Amino acid sequence: MKKILMIIGTRPDTIKMAPVIKEIEKSQAKSIVVVTAQHRKLLDQVLEVFSIKPDFDLDIMKENQDLYWTTIQILQKLRDILKEVKPDIVFVQGDTTTTFVGGLAAFYEKIPIGHIEAGLRSGNKYSPYPEEMNRKFTDTLADFCFAPTQIAWENLLREGIPQERIWITGNTGIDALFMVLNKDYRFKDKRLKEIIESGKKIVLVTAHRRENFGGGGLRNICQALLELREKFKKIEIVYSVHPNPNVRKPVYDILGNSPQIYLIEPPEYLCFCNLMKHSDLILTDSGGIQEEAPSLGKPVLVMREVTERVEGITAGTAILVGTDRQKIVQEASLLLTDKKKYGMMSKLSNPYGDGKASQRIINIILESL
Repeated sequence: MKKILMIIGTRPDTIKMAPVIKEIEKSQAKSIVVVTAQHRKLLDQVLEVFSIKPDFDLDIMKENQDLYWTTIQILQKLRDILKEVKPDIVFVQGDTTTTFVGGLAAFYEKIPIGHIEAGLRSGNKYSPYPEEMNRKFTDTLADFCFAPTQIAWENLLREGIPQERIWITGNTGIDALFMVLNKDYRFKDKRLKEIIESGKKIVLVTAHRRENFGGGGLRNICQALLELREKFKKIEIVYSVHPNPNVRKPVYDILGNSPQIYLIEPPEYLCFCNLMKHSDLILTDSGGIQEEAPSLGKPVLVMREVTERVEGITAGTAILVGTDRQKIVQEASLLLTDKKKYGMMSKLSNPYGDGKASQRIINIILESL
């Protein structure tokens, strides 16, 4: 029986790896799950939703951890696990520090590497930081590059990755979304339940990127939300606030006592997917949400200067607004008032996948191994 070792460290890693793990469980291969716990609480929420029990837990997270700490801890602890398990292949996902260091550790042990969500590029090594270089390094190491889209495939070819190492599969995040939306869900948060049942338009917000910490980016976003609140008295803004203190302090300082703006802890994945489903407009600097929202017919404003997920911009399911307060307010206002523009964006098909990426990935691996 072939052994496939999966390395995950953050909530996005876990969401996108979960349907792959479930697909392996249906096959003749054995999955071995290693969590680095680069993000502890948010990762555990997703493991519970998908009923995944890790075989190894590195439990590296500490308060105020930096990239040096994270890198060293993951690399040292993975060494012993890889020597003990001797897997036939190591899977890593996306662009986190866990992704790159997991691939590096497998390379040191001369174990084949499969990179899920390969080929995403912003073209700016500091935006997003450190994700852009994490994914480039990982793609260079990978023996199997699973590109979610045609554009990602072209990026890899342009960088000299041999065509025989690249497959277009779709994005496994769409697989995960479809898995949880099949379940009935009732909101436990009383105020959130009231907002959803109020009949008001809901604007859902997430913003936590490192590149938005400095230069006033995050503060501009908060000021834009205040302006939208003043302009539209019959909307509710729900902001899922990341636990990073660099995010929490400015957000709570500016928005903490604002009516019509509900600041919440990051919901567990099942709740968040259903919250997206009930929202009318999504403002985000997240990567995964840019992919998931189009499947739910929700227009997205991307609050970043550049995005590696250009497919949504090209297809028209998302609009790149950066952190310019005026542009955020302008585009959000248009979508909240112009039914024709909103209808056009909400009806466009999702360019990121059809919910069958995980099945394709496992078929490719089992045939190859």
